[in-house]
Amino acid sequence: MSQPRATKVLVIGYVWPEPRSSAASGHVMQILETFRQQGWDITFSSPAGAGEHPADLTALGIRQTPIELNSSSFDSFVTELAPDVVLFDQFMMEEQFGWRVEKHCPNALRVLETSDLQSLRHARHQRLKERLKVNDDLEDFNELFAPALRQEFELMADSDLAKREIAAIYRCDLTLMISEVEIELLVQQFKLPRELLHWCPLMIEVPTEPLPLFEDRAHFLSIGNFRHAPNWDAVLWLKTTIWPLIRQQLPGAQLHIYGAYTPPKATALHNAAQGFHVMNWAEDALQVMSAARVCLAPLRFGAGIKGKLVDAMLCGTPNVTTPVGAEGMHGLEPWPGAVTRTAQAFADSAVHLHNDRAGWLNAQAKGLQLLGRRYRQTAHGPALIARIEECRRSLVSIRRDNFTGSMLRHHQHKSTQYMSQWIEAKNRQPQ
Repeated sequence: MSQPRATKVLVIGYVWPEPRSSAASGHVMQILETFRQQGWDITFSSPAGAGEHPADLTALGIRQTPIELNSSSFDSFVTELAPDVVLFDQFMMEEQFGWRVEKHCPNALRVLETSDLQSLRHARHQRLKERLKVNDDLEDFNELFAPALRQEFELMADSDLAKREIAAIYRCDLTLMISEVEIELLVQQFKLPRELLHWCPLMIEVPTEPLPLFEDRAHFLSIGNFRHAPNWDAVLWLKTTIWPLIRQQLPGAQLHIYGAYTPPKATALHNAAQGFHVMNWAEDALQVMSAARVCLAPLRFGAGIKGKLVDAMLCGTPNVTTPVGAEGMHGLEPWPGAVTRTAQAFADSAVHLHNDRAGWLNAQAKGLQLLGRRYRQTAHGPALIARIEECRRSLVSIRRDNFTGSMLRHHQHKSTQYMSQWIEAKNRQPQ
């Protein structure tokens, strides 16, 4: 008796995964591993060039196939591959390749992986810029942190980015959302059908090995890819305002800042005399996190959930962050450290965690508890597979019920068809 054919999955990545450089790539790798554990046949493609620290997908049994933007070569590639599931990593990949998948593999389940709502992150960035233009106070950002969902909607609704991103969500059969807050924003304010969305946070295993002791750790740590605008802004706020406040209370304190793709403007901030050390890329982020006593994440804008804070919990390292940093991460669970709204409160909390062994141990325990209750791979991995299989079985009804998505796909396909016909006719005209 012949074995059933393995499910074929095509993942179209915005970049080639670099899990040691960004949490977004780490999440993609977790999804790929979930597919691989099912025995699925996986091909990963991207139009991007190779990064500095790429994952070895081939060693995992995942085929790597470069593709090109605006090239008909993708048509023959996807037709020959005939995937059962196509996962777009970020909405721009759905914009570029979704209509070609629709044309050549109409029965393939289309899944969008968002990592975070980019339109929300962008809108919050613009709000911070406006705030800094009219008010040069770098201490108190209360009005920026965790506004009502309606306010976020009003901030986003007129933007081109939001229209593009949410159109891509509609055109897909299922969208993976990393943050429950963003799910509620889409459902309550943008009126997206909840059944188009699936909560898929970072997926980890809770550590069982002993963690480094309080007494064996030293210094503060901040980490994050410098190409990610919220991380760079956090470093600037640390440098200009928060770190001087910490050093007032702890004159000998040292801060180590790690990040992939460190630009010259970041290395220029290095100042050993101030205890402000820009360390470049960390070969092993968990190792340096485990050696630190406190993780600092002073995020003034952003979206999604924060991989650096999950890593801190994995390493038993308490953290200090803002409502933006903690958003969507802990539900009703207590926070493993401190969530603050002003520079002074941030500095005070950081010093307290650094010096108070009992408070530090309590925060560490909360982090491990939070991981176990919200981020277990053994819970979210099977749930993701079950949801994809359910969608494949119900694909006809899902697409019929999602009339808005069907309409958007229709117009996207027709507009590209008309443009192709116009270009062909133009080329046939005598010069």
